[in-house]
Amino acid sequence: MTTLTSMARAAAGPIHSSSPIKPILRKSTSVLGTRLRSDDSDSVDDDEPPTKRQKKTVVFNEDLNTVKEISGKSLEDAKREVKHALERHNQGDDEDYDHLKELFAPNPKQSTPDDDDGTKPQDLLAYVVALTGYAPMLGRGCSGLIRSILRCSWLERDETFSRAYIQLLAAISSVQASIFTQVLTMMVDKFTETRHTSSVPGYAPVDPETKKQWLHAGLKYLLELFPAGQHIILNLISSKFPYPEESKATHMEYIGHLLRLKATRPELERDIMELILSRLVKLDVEMTLDLENDDDEITRAVLRQLEASQTTSDGDDETGDADDDDGSDSDSLLSEDELPEQAKRVLMIKNKLETMDAILDLLFSIYTPIFEDPDSPQAIEAFQDLLSDFSNVILPHLKSRHTQYLLFKFAMKSNHLMEMFIGTLFNLAPPVVKQAAVSYLASFTARGASVQSHQVQLIVQTFLDYIDHYRATHTNCRGPDVRRYSQYYAYFQGLLYIFCFRWRDLIQRDKVPPTLDWDDPSSFIGKDLPWMPGLKSRLQANIASKLNPLKCCSPVIVEEFARLSHHLGLLYIYPQIEKNKSVHLSQFFTGSYATGGALRDTGLEYDDERLTHLEACFPFDPFQLPVAKRWLDLQNSYVTWQPMAVLDRDDDEDGEDEDEDEENEGNESDEGEEEDYEFEDEE
Repeated sequence: MTTLTSMARAAAGPIHSSSPIKPILRKSTSVLGTRLRSDDSDSVDDDEPPTKRQKKTVVFNEDLNTVKEISGKSLEDAKREVKHALERHNQGDDEDYDHLKELFAPNPKQSTPDDDDGTKPQDLLAYVVALTGYAPMLGRGCSGLIRSILRCSWLERDETFSRAYIQLLAAISSVQASIFTQVLTMMVDKFTETRHTSSVPGYAPVDPETKKQWLHAGLKYLLELFPAGQHIILNLISSKFPYPEESKATHMEYIGHLLRLKATRPELERDIMELILSRLVKLDVEMTLDLENDDDEITRAVLRQLEASQTTSDGDDETGDADDDDGSDSDSLLSEDELPEQAKRVLMIKNKLETMDAILDLLFSIYTPIFEDPDSPQAIEAFQDLLSDFSNVILPHLKSRHTQYLLFKFAMKSNHLMEMFIGTLFNLAPPVVKQAAVSYLASFTARGASVQSHQVQLIVQTFLDYIDHYRATHTNCRGPDVRRYSQYYAYFQGLLYIFCFRWRDLIQRDKVPPTLDWDDPSSFIGKDLPWMPGLKSRLQANIASKLNPLKCCSPVIVEEFARLSHHLGLLYIYPQIEKNKSVHLSQFFTGSYATGGALRDTGLEYDDERLTHLEACFPFDPFQLPVAKRWLDLQNSYVTWQPMAVLDRDDDEDGEDEDEDEENEGNESDEGEEEDYEFEDEE
């Protein structure tokens, strides 16, 4: 069996004559070329490093793992020179030691045909094997040489060199634990340096795929030799994950390496996937905040840029001329200084969106094959892992807009997976995430086309039970307070949102007159509909309570619910809405002085009513990423918002009777105020 260890031993075979070159030491020696034979085991050097006696080895392809030749440099001469340099270094003479360091520099001095005052590129292999034998001599005083070794361009040579180099890394790592951390750091740094074909003088060019294979073969070997390195590698891949501002190509290259690491070390799979997901969520939240804080003009410009980029990409795919992502990145960087500030911001947001789109597209491509049979043990296990990542990574960030669609897509695949997701949302108890879970549950119930009528009614029933219980246990409530009773308002707003999308599922179908057409919403208007038991009375009781939920819920959602519930004969709540206009929420707030929580007056007043309403944030609003969208069967699995045309006509007729002065007054009062939610699904 041929291993990394046996390869290094084979390098110490018999020596055959070749042309002389000058060694790195001051003392001239005869330098001979050599052809190494794996069957000449009797000439193996007696100075075997401890690492070579390790029981754990990694097996490589037998056909590729033969060192055929070390051209130009005798291994014995290299060993003698290395030993002499290290001994002289310990005595304070660093001239030969410095020459040894220079050999591993990224651009060392190379020999020419007319000058033997240099080292041939192939000679470095002999010094790598020699240093492996003298690794115990590389103590703390040789940190400079070790740093030079770690800077070596080892992925730009050949397979024989890469394997010998990994053996050297294993040997020096066994000397000092701190060196192993440096070794892994160097290898993780390579995760963003394998995108291009490259080489060093004297070697054939090495393509990116070959580099990645050598890199991860070495990582696998080292992590098998030193199991404690798993904790180190996890910390490193997290700390060195590309920043959101870095290019899409850099992100995708790095994540590609993480997936290779996951394949070679399955025990790291959960940590790696959670890391990728957490960074995707971070990017997702940043994009949401950026688009919310920017004006509509910038947002529209970003969307136009995305559409243009997608059109160009589609054209390249059809012609087969798609280039590497580096081209677009470099072009952007070259022209960035010449752009105005607004254009720079549009470009920055667009690049981040494309990065997020590409990462999510990759994750969909990874998980989709697993869920071909959604009820298989593999699919259920994968979904349980996704639920764990959802609870730990996605749920705490309610501003995430797209990442959660991983759960949405696969929950729609089977009733069992859907119930697992709904059950997870119901069972989340910590108050910190409970309000977010309610928003997810309401949004999933409203938007999920596979959520059946009986499931919608069960979820609505549970919401009603909660708000009734909350109201019964807070009879001493003075008035609406969105900060104190936020959990209550979250449940109530979720009820209104579900009703706006799924009101037909809240009707008892077996009691509906046959004249009603389920496909024609207008046929329900003005009819006495058989609503699910308790829906009307329980909503009415909570609306009339001192908690006054209509005052604290999002005005846009309250308005849409008021329109629908009035025309469908459920509730007429416009009098309560008018009454709430004279209610100022700040008068009911319990100040920090009342609870003893303030040491000084900050002068903060809640005069802005927008700060006193519950935010309308529903996580499964329309998906906007153009590439990853291809994985979502939105036509069959997603409920889009479909306003009733007849209601819009009624509103238009009512609007014709309004006085112009009242309209102007309304415009003045709304100046500087923007709606926090719209019942509009953009295409």
